[in-house]
Amino acid sequence: MSPYAHRPCRGTSIVLALVALAVTVLVPAAPAGAHPFGDPQTVAIAADAARPEVVHVRWKVGGADDLTLLGVALGLLPQDRVMLDGAVFFQDSDAAAIGPSGAFTAYLLKQITVDSGGRACAGTVTPSSDLARTGVTIDYTCPGPVGPVAVAVRTLTDLNPAYRTMASGPGGARAVYTADQPSHDWVLGDAPPPAGADLGRSAAVQIAAVLGGVLLVVVGALVLFRRFGRRRRVAV
Repeated sequence: MSPYAHRPCRGTSIVLALVALAVTVLVPAAPAGAHPFGDPQTVAIAADAARPEVVHVRWKVGGADDLTLLGVALGLLPQDRVMLDGAVFFQDSDAAAIGPSGAFTAYLLKQITVDSGGRACAGTVTPSSDLARTGVTIDYTCPGPVGPVAVAVRTLTDLNPAYRTMASGPGGARAVYTADQPSHDWVLGDAPPPAGADLGRSAAVQIAAVLGGVLLVVVGALVLFRRFGRRRRVAV
């Protein structure tokens, strides 16, 4: 039997070590999850084409169990729906119990707010026929035609600060709401975008740069591996 039969290839170890180093250095540590229970909640912000003073915000829960947890917190569902270990069990009837509730409407209007020119916009919640799957729309009427607006989203972070909200707006704009950053400025109408507004494009550029750096390190590792292999064959 060859003496190298059970000996790991040194060249392969070098490649793996370099790749691991590249990932550690170039890729920042990611959180354990988007929020504690699965997919993040989302909001979509849009202007009204016919009414320049109106802003539409569509909120959708991430996981159905998050909706159940919210229902329990609002007193709309029994406490025993949440187990001692934190497990939450969703039932189809939960959305039907939560959606028409005045407590749920009040919660949304308190936790999701829109300001235009430093003045609050009045919100109206449109009832949803399928709250768990399609979410709910809130129409905010502002004092005048909107341009830049500040939209704050604090839903679910009052239950656990680890929740995240993925937001989208006009022109492909993107943002992430957190407990520490609950407000974001959006550009509606014909107003010029503020500096740093295009977070989605900026994030894409950063990700592309990181992946490019990892690729260069991997290619370099493969070159070293081939050179090592050639030297080993010549030595033998």
